[in-house]
Amino acid sequence: MFELFLNAVVAGVLLGGFYAAVALGLSIVFGRLDIVNIAHPAFVIVGSYVAFIINERYMIDPILSGLIALPFFFLLGIGMYRVYYVCFERTGQESLTGLAFFFGVMFIIEVLLILYYGVDYRNVQAPYIGKTLFLGFLGLPYRMLVPFVTAALLTGLVYLYLSKTFLGRAILAVSQDRLALQLMGADPVKVKQWAFGIGIATAAVAGALLIVIQPVEPSVGRLYIGRVFAIVILGGMGSISGTFFAALIIGIAESLVATFIGPSWAPAVAFALLLLTLAVRPQGLFGRA
Repeated sequence: MFELFLNAVVAGVLLGGFYAAVALGLSIVFGRLDIVNIAHPAFVIVGSYVAFIINERYMIDPILSGLIALPFFFLLGIGMYRVYYVCFERTGQESLTGLAFFFGVMFIIEVLLILYYGVDYRNVQAPYIGKTLFLGFLGLPYRMLVPFVTAALLTGLVYLYLSKTFLGRAILAVSQDRLALQLMGADPVKVKQWAFGIGIATAAVAGALLIVIQPVEPSVGRLYIGRVFAIVILGGMGSISGTFFAALIIGIAESLVATFIGPSWAPAVAFALLLLTLAVRPQGLFGRA
């Protein structure tokens, strides 16, 4: 029983690392810019398909494929924010109409992927997929271990960028004191544009990690919409470290529930933890950074 418990915890940690990668961009966009980008998981699925295409055609490692696509997703994010700003934010209509805009983007992405690739599941090839590292009675599948390490490195790099660079600190400040940011010589619109680009860029890597972990099809992103928002809120709006640890908590909880109660109960864990946390600590576990 103890071995089963420990394996479930380790599996939850690895799963939580992947969740952190998926939620990272949303932590910036939703937590810092107050933009409810409900389409973020759809961009993750696009990242999965980009990794699939590069891996299939050129036999490049899927995670490396995600890194190759990262600059293009960054530019896509900048363009997406410009459209959002001109159509909604500049006119003060970013609340419900902005949310409807991202719902539309999500469904357009899904429909385009279905029209072009169909609903068949796609997967990738890599030397480590299907292999497991054993440490005594602990089994660490490489298809989960490699994404966990990648997600931890990605989270650490984003955290350092936001905390150690001028533009990173401007992103952290844009939702706190817009006037002070302007007095420092920074344009809040350009700062938010840059931040949105970073948020979408992380989706390229998260998508590559997803297709390493499991086969994907266009509608898989729907499974992560509620989960990633729960992680961002649970960890504290805009807290990068909080997002990472909240993802680990949810990953471990889901793994334990799936192991000892049943897999069908696992999806409810994120929302149960979120409701419990909001009742006890409304600002989230780590508070707003």
